[in-house]
Amino acid sequence: MELETRELRYFVAVAEELHFGRAAHRLGIAQPPLSRAIRLLERRMGVTLLERTSREVSLTPAGEVLLAEARGALNTVAAAVRRTQRAAETTPRLVLALKPGGDADLLRPLLDRYAATPGAVPVDLVFSVGERAAMVRDGRADLALLHRPQNDLSGNDLSGLDSDDLHTEGQVVVLPEGHPLATRTIVAMADLRGEPQPRWPEARPGVTGHPITGTDQLLQLIRLGRLVAVLPESVRDRLPPGTVSRPIKDAEPATLVIAWPQASTSRDVAAFVRAATSAISAPHHGCAS
Repeated sequence: MELETRELRYFVAVAEELHFGRAAHRLGIAQPPLSRAIRLLERRMGVTLLERTSREVSLTPAGEVLLAEARGALNTVAAAVRRTQRAAETTPRLVLALKPGGDADLLRPLLDRYAATPGAVPVDLVFSVGERAAMVRDGRADLALLHRPQNDLSGNDLSGLDSDDLHTEGQVVVLPEGHPLATRTIVAMADLRGEPQPRWPEARPGVTGHPITGTDQLLQLIRLGRLVAVLPESVRDRLPPGTVSRPIKDAEPATLVIAWPQASTSRDVAAFVRAATSAISAPHHGCAS
């Protein structure tokens, strides 16, 4: 059987909201036709996708599988449209997605190396905290700078991407001045148990903490004594007054990676990745590749 993208969009909305009313509002349609569409989808597929009671809606195991597959299919369709439209542009360009301040001060040498490549095209920069991987998957961006372990590059949420490591560094804890741990020269992860910490938009499911949407917000909350945060050590040069950093002896290293669509056949994307890895692996940068 074949499914329409409309059916998949309807199902994804209900599966993510777990509420027919909210899903209908999100889709801009009335609730009765949405309910009928989901029932018809279940009949056509011959499986139960949602368990419904008077109080809640939940996904069945089959529904969880379709949710993951439908998201991927919708991303693929959206990416096909965007990349086709981009291919028709008179001036080719690349779009690189990155987190503000999340380039470990390596963006300039990376862009300079690519600009010196024969046939290099203009590179547009788009900034996002939690959408970078999704932007690559759905065609809004050609490449992204991501971070491990903050971005789980082996997890399902980043499936469909290829990546190369660019730079690995240690991590530090950023604290407000006057915090008891600020008197130490080095700390351990165990010392941070019970401390209020941030939760980034790209955090793995189940991670708790104060929701954070940007680095400026995070540093302000640290300065006010509301949070402490584990960050790559390159952040130390950009800390505002009222904050301090201390190395963490047993923290997992932070790795900056460049990611692109797994099925990409773009020569411009391939040239950019080659330039990025060669620029970052240059001896004077001291980066791991």
